[in-house]
This record gives sequence, structure tokens and C-alpha cells, in this order.
Amino acid sequence: MRGQSSTAAIPFVKASACGNDFLLIDGALAPPDMAGFTRRICDRHEGVGADGVEWMFTDVAADVEIRLLNGDGSEAEISGNGTRCVAAYICQEQGREKLAIRTGAGVKTCTLTARRDQEYEFEMELGEARVQKEITIKLGARKVRGAPVSLGNPHFVIFVTEFGEKWQLQAAEIQRSAEFKQGVNVEVVVAEGVHDLQARFFERGVGETRSSGTGSCAAAMAAMASGKAESPVRVHAPGGAQTVRTEGQRVFLRGAARMVCRGEFFL
Repeated sequence: MRGQSSTAAIPFVKASACGNDFLLIDGALAPPDMAGFTRRICDRHEGVGADGVEWMFTDVAADVEIRLLNGDGSEAEISGNGTRCVAAYICQEQGREKLAIRTGAGVKTCTLTARRDQEYEFEMELGEARVQKEITIKLGARKVRGAPVSLGNPHFVIFVTEFGEKWQLQAAEIQRSAEFKQGVNVEVVVAEGVHDLQARFFERGVGETRSSGTGSCAAAMAAMASGKAESPVRVHAPGGAQTVRTEGQRVFLRGAARMVCRGEFFL
């Protein structure tokens, strides 16, 4: 009988936060070409499929350090949803209900607020948001106004009365604008009331996503700064809703993360 050959593989866990999905992988197992591997495993036809990979590393001053690589292999400072997925994983594995997670945008504290089966709800403190005055971006013969917002990563928030059929094309064009040297995450937002927003997200290195944690915060903070909303704000997206609230200058994000599956990806 022919012997079974061994195949090198990297284990992963998949988690989703309001439809924004991530693969969680031990950073000690990272291959030399992390970007190339990330592109392969995130491919939705030839790989596992995800918006990005959260590579997890040991950190002496925090519970874990994470590096986020988007689906196209580019590195980003932070994902609110991705960080929450990591918190859910550690809570599941170790029973920890309060976690300090080091991201490219600093250490973020995640506190468990509810749990049901494989779904974990966390509130995360994101620090202070920097909301700038609206600016005008030229897109060929057209102009678009929006507010630049930073939560350790860059955002551009556009308020509209309804979502156009080709909003994704406009968002992609904004991302290519020379105005944003480091790229930008684009949020298109409809203000429904002082505590409710509808939002669509187009993110660096991914494209359209069903949800965004920092994008929800950017939308809420831009709405509050312009008098369109008051804390707390529910930000509704195709993948679900998240709640953004403020305490003084501090921004807090609450939402769920669901553990989906675990497996091995062959090298």
C-alpha cells in the first residue's frame, strides 16, 4: 500500500464581525513572504476567503500583538472588527474577558459585554478620533465633499441622501486621489436620525466590505462633529449594526464577533 505523504500546512481560525471576515494565524508560523501567503489564503476562490489576516504575536506588555494584512497583502494600522475577532478568539481559548491588544495604532482594550454560543460581543476603546473640516476632492469633472477622519488609520466620510448605484466606483476613484498619500478608507453615509446612520464601506486593500469597525467610528464621529448625530450612534451596514459612543474625547465601539471555523491551509 502506498504511504501517505505529509503536506506542510499552516493552521488558521476564521472569525467574522458583522460580515467583515478575518483569518487569525499564529505569527510564529508566518512564511517569509507574508504578503504573498496572505493574498493566497484570502482569495475567495482558490483560498479560504477573507478580508484580511490578523497575524498574532507574543507581546510582553499586552495580551497579544497583531499585524493586519489586507486581502491584497498590504499592511494596515488597525481594523476594529479584526481586533474584536482576535479578542473573541482569545476569550474562547483562554476565557479572558478583558484584553489589551497591541495594534499598529496602539494598544486597544477590549471588554466582553455578552456571549452566546460562538458569538462574542465586545466593547473596545479606540482612543481619540481626529475629525477634520470637510474638504472637496476633484474626480475628473466632478467634485465630492467629505470629512477626513483618523482613528490611527485614515478615513474619508461622505454624507449623502441615498446610496447611488455606482457608489463603489466613486469610492475607488477617491482612494486613487493624490489627496491621500497613504490611501484612505471611504465611508458613504446616510443620516437617518440623531442616533442612527446607514453606512457603506470601501476599504484599502479590500474594496467593499459588509462592515467596518473603525469605519463605523469614523462615520459616527463625523456625524457628531457636523451636528447630524449624538452619542450613542448605531451604525447600520449590510453585515449588521455596531454602536459607537463617546466619553469626553474617547471613542468606544461595541459589536459582535463570531467564530466561524478552524482548519489548515496547505503550503
